[in-house]
Amino acid sequence: MFRIGLLALLLSIAGCASIDLEPLPEGLSDQQPENWPERIARLNDLTRWKLAGKLAVRQPSDSGTAIINHWKQSGNAYDIGLSSSFLGMGSTRLEGTPGFITLTLPSGDRYQSGDPEALVEAATGWQLPLGNLTRWIKGLPGTNGDYRLLFNDQGQLALIRQQGWEIRYDSWNRFLEEYPPLPARLTAVKGEKRVRLVVSDWQLAEGSQP
Repeated sequence: MFRIGLLALLLSIAGCASIDLEPLPEGLSDQQPENWPERIARLNDLTRWKLAGKLAVRQPSDSGTAIINHWKQSGNAYDIGLSSSFLGMGSTRLEGTPGFITLTLPSGDRYQSGDPEALVEAATGWQLPLGNLTRWIKGLPGTNGDYRLLFNDQGQLALIRQQGWEIRYDSWNRFLEEYPPLPARLTAVKGEKRVRLVVSDWQLAEGSQP
């Protein structure tokens, strides 16, 4: 009976090995606010928009900043115009959909790839999480991979953990009266990689239905 009990205990411990026992950061909770499903539904309706702001990247390979002249989103399709004096980027344009991208360099040279993140890294040295970024920028978890959400004591989304990235929401703003507050400042961190976005303006694109 002792051996059977010991075996059961060992199996129980082994079965619990994958449970995440990491304590939550102070002041944060994984308890979703009551209006979270409503917020998710409303932001899912926000499919056509444009914003402007700044991007800062700090990574072991290369670091720098860029102006987001425009980021136009239409469903799954994005058109992002960046300008930067770093890395010789000048004015760079990213146009794509999930799984495909066209990158236009200041010289006018155009490159296409079925691996957007690899192409951007090859061209600029920057590793950007393009796969989920179009949803993270709205304060939503991405559609690729499991995730964990943490909220502050005001019920605001404070952090998303997904695909090895930790997205920290530092500031929110009511850019669009018809929608919930949207991120004004967020930082995506993965190991030694850090991508910081500051949004200065957010508007509905032409043809959008509030």
